Amino acid sequence: MTVDTATGFFVTGTDTEVGKTLVSGALILKLREVGICTIGFKPVVAGTYVDASGQKLNEDLETLRIASGLNSHEHSLCSFVLDEAAAPHLAAQSNGIHLDATIILDEFNVLASEFDSVVVEGAGGFLVPLNEQEDLGDVAQAMDLPVILVVGMRLGCINHALLTCEAIQSRQLTIAGWVANTLSDEMPFLRENIQTLKDRIFAPFLGVIPALPLQLQKSENTPYSIEALRFVAGHIKLPE
Repeated sequence: MTVDTATGFFVTGTDTEVGKTLVSGALILKLREVGICTIGFKPVVAGTYVDASGQKLNEDLETLRIASGLNSHEHSLCSFVLDEAAAPHLAAQSNGIHLDATIILDEFNVLASEFDSVVVEGAGGFLVPLNEQEDLGDVAQAMDLPVILVVGMRLGCINHALLTCEAIQSRQLTIAGWVANTLSDEMPFLRENIQTLKDRIFAPFLGVIPALPLQLQKSENTPYSIEALRFVAGHIKLPE
């Protein structure tokens, strides 16, 4: 399988908090290193914080901004920024906001016209709802980007990973590869679980991310550092 890395990727995960932002940031760095002008994008985020200057921010978006080499407020990297850390469709409903896939696709297309490559980080898992009719799988299908799956290596991940692969393939999308993210606590039988997934996921294995060293871990309401993203980039490869 040959993947056109210049188009970008849609990064999804087996769940929330499995390392999509880390992998997305690392992919942006790796693409930029080989001369592909790349930017990050996220359709929707739920959860903001206020920094020391009084600016309202989201840690995932700031990580994508750092990886993309952008200054504050340079380009819009997200269509819908919701303050409450909750399922996006519920957080939006509680504030009278309609999450519209058309708006998301319009903003994605603007970035795609200005950059060689766009790395799109999903929110939560692949089928997270946007509204009563649409989910992020619909957005991924409309973008028609090759998909990279981030598997958070913890108990239950095999089932979550295989179900996610089926959902991606049901949308006639290409799985460009998958990444095993160790998370903070290494699971029992880590290597054996990874081998089980290798035997069952018919897509390239792009690498194992070890637990981040203590000095690279981030505190709450802060983005990942460029050093953390470089560490992750050193443990994964681009799809071929």
